Amino acid sequence: MFTGLIEGLGRVEGLIFKGPDAIVGLRAEFDLSGTLAGDSIAVSGSCLTVTIIEGDRFSADVSAETLSKTNLGGLKPGSVVNLERALRLGDRLGGHLVSGHVDGQARLISKTRTGGSIRLRYQTDPALTRYIIPKGSVALDGVSLTVNEVGRDYFMVNIIPHTADKTTLGLNKPGEMVNIETDLIGKYVEKLLGPHSPRKNDITREFLSEHGFLE
Repeated sequence: MFTGLIEGLGRVEGLIFKGPDAIVGLRAEFDLSGTLAGDSIAVSGSCLTVTIIEGDRFSADVSAETLSKTNLGGLKPGSVVNLERALRLGDRLGGHLVSGHVDGQARLISKTRTGGSIRLRYQTDPALTRYIIPKGSVALDGVSLTVNEVGRDYFMVNIIPHTADKTTLGLNKPGEMVNIETDLIGKYVEKLLGPHSPRKNDITREFLSEHGFLE
């Protein structure tokens, strides 16, 4: 589990494909003291397990499923990524609950300065925007953000100068893809309520009459 508060940036040193899977090697630009093989690190929002660690360098396996859902397959030596180590019991939860399980990707459509902040507009699948609500939370490349506006296939967020300076969101250009994880709670609520919600073809005249909508 993560918070969406990025600890620091990392730089890709290599991405080796092995069949449908891959191994990524990274160098963190912050102190990784206390991190061990087997620990979880969110790499641009995708939870990966550390397999080898030496000082500020570490490697992790990337499954075919992760490559299909995220932008990690497009990484190259020198690519910059956001890094966050897993939340520990007792840590402050300053962002929101982030699982590190990426739902899909969103494309940056526009980037506009408004006062001291930057307004970002993204386009994504309507199957994902259904879980995004105004003033709710969303994780983009692992960064916890508050949603300002949502449409059928787009949403908008603001980032402050600190976020632009300390994460990859300030580096992204229109057309580039980011990993998106929608609100964890919303997905669980839908799953739990699903069996109790009438299916579209269940709404008949008899159903409406039985529930008092028709006389």
